[in-house]
Amino acid sequence: MRQESASPTRHLRVRHHRGHTVLEFRGEIDIASAAEITPHLDRETRRPGARVVVDLGGIEFFDCSGLRLLYRARSQVLEQNGQLHLVCAHPLTLRMLRITGLGRLLPPSPTLDEALGVTRPAGRRTGH
Repeated sequence: MRQESASPTRHLRVRHHRGHTVLEFRGEIDIASAAEITPHLDRETRRPGARVVVDLGGIEFFDCSGLRLLYRARSQVLEQNGQLHLVCAHPLTLRMLRITGLGRLLPPSPTLDEALGVTRPAGRRTGH
């Protein structure tokens, strides 16, 4: 399991976890930051069979530019017969996903482990 990471922009960190490329969006995701993120997002999502997770845990602001990034990532990954998962627990962003319908196309999970289907052994659940 590789854990190396890179920050190609101040709004994006790329790392590898459990065979997936994790794209961690950070800070304010608006039209300016989306322009910085797009080439890196395209590189990761256009690979044949890409297994990608977009993690929104580090965002402070997320507008329609961020929604476009998610839709773009989803489209490109599906064109390459890959998988895309979304991690998001921020209430306002979850609301945007629900209102726009993007949450039905790309259902969010509250944690990276849940997005990847990692479960705890029975009887060992915590109240977190």
